[in-house]
Amino acid sequence: MLEILSTIDEFVWGPAMIALLLGSHVFLTFRLGFIQRRLPQAIRMSWANDKGAEGDISNFGALSTALAATIGTGSIVGVATAVVAGGPGAVFWMWIAGIFGIATKYAEVFVSIKYRVKDHNGEMLGGAMYAWERAFAKDGNVPPWARVMAVLFALFAAIAAIGTGSAVQASAMTGIITSNFDVPAWAIGIVIVVLSGMVILGGVKKISGVCERLVPIMAVGYALGCVIVMVMNGPYLIPALWEIVTCAFSARAAFGGAVGSGIVVALQFGCARGLFSNESGLGSAPIIAAAAQTRNPAQQALVAMTGTFWSTVVICLLTGIVLVSTMLAYPEIQDVILENPAVFTGAQLASIAFSKIPFIGTPILVLGMVAFSYSTILGWSYYGSRCTAYLFGKRAVRPYQVVYVLIAFLGAIGIGDAVWLVSDIGNALMAIPNIVVVLALSGLVARETKHYVYDGNIDEESGDEIPTVMSK
Repeated sequence: MLEILSTIDEFVWGPAMIALLLGSHVFLTFRLGFIQRRLPQAIRMSWANDKGAEGDISNFGALSTALAATIGTGSIVGVATAVVAGGPGAVFWMWIAGIFGIATKYAEVFVSIKYRVKDHNGEMLGGAMYAWERAFAKDGNVPPWARVMAVLFALFAAIAAIGTGSAVQASAMTGIITSNFDVPAWAIGIVIVVLSGMVILGGVKKISGVCERLVPIMAVGYALGCVIVMVMNGPYLIPALWEIVTCAFSARAAFGGAVGSGIVVALQFGCARGLFSNESGLGSAPIIAAAAQTRNPAQQALVAMTGTFWSTVVICLLTGIVLVSTMLAYPEIQDVILENPAVFTGAQLASIAFSKIPFIGTPILVLGMVAFSYSTILGWSYYGSRCTAYLFGKRAVRPYQVVYVLIAFLGAIGIGDAVWLVSDIGNALMAIPNIVVVLALSGLVARETKHYVYDGNIDEESGDEIPTVMSK
């Protein structure tokens, strides 16, 4: 079974999927007039809440929850995995994927808010499933093919959330704690269940409230820790940056042949991990963005696109520089890799590299992994709950949340690789209907972006009617 799942996973995350996502990033960047140049404006808007606009939570709350789900183990272990498999050059391509991914994050959130709906309680609902239903409906009738795409997206997203957001994060959290402290895995699992359940069962406002407080602290704390490490590795920073850039465009192996397999492999693993780290194109962040208080789709789309900037362009780049500079500063790390190159993992590289930094290295890694993993559990729980409600109605949400939390315990005590593979496949499959609907509506997004963003009407009310849908 694991071999079958692994084969499927390698296929769905193969060159075709990377080409689809990265190609969409590049296409939308040019289609939207290089929307990345509006990042300074978007960052300023992130902190300004408009309580007079329609929505359930603040735009910063929506951004924080999306970041909570995005800045996870991929920001540390994912970067290390890319370095082990593709060499230092993978960090460069990860960064490039993040820059172009900003445009896709903008477009998918724009579409989500443009076609969001309300339930009978007035709560906002959005995401690719509602975009498929509303964008292509004629006279109130949804074409069967559009409904099928909507259902597929919601189904794959709900499945992916169980693994990506629950089991995998709990497993990562437990692994990093047990490797540094003498604490049984089952005890950690119970704590994870209690702390996660208290927030998740409280609903979207509880989740966004916790994320608003947790995300800035954990992200800034981790970034400062990385900066301190970089200062300690001062003499090796320029050589590290040189390795990252030159290995991205050359076929030579790095670190005495310990890692690195050429330009193509660096490009493949860098782009793949970059795409995975910021989730641009997967369709996850638009689900929570639809709940934000915003006057028009462009407002929250600008705010949301800063998530890709923070998660990949900043956090992942800092991690990459720390890892490469530490490997240069401590050549014995290369010897450890060369002893068993076939089985050496990104998690091992991260642990070894950070442990080499006196006093602060291991605490930065442990606290970063725990905080990132916990926040991801909270963020993805919302995505899974919303997709479950779409598929089976609101009555199915509470059972889903209970299962979601319990799966975290199983992940903590070692559920195996099957859940991760299934969720990873789900991530790829949910991206397909999301990217297709975003590309299909890219012309509309470009026209309205010109009006709101480039013509100076960013504070204008959209005038779009938000219909109310009956709960199942």
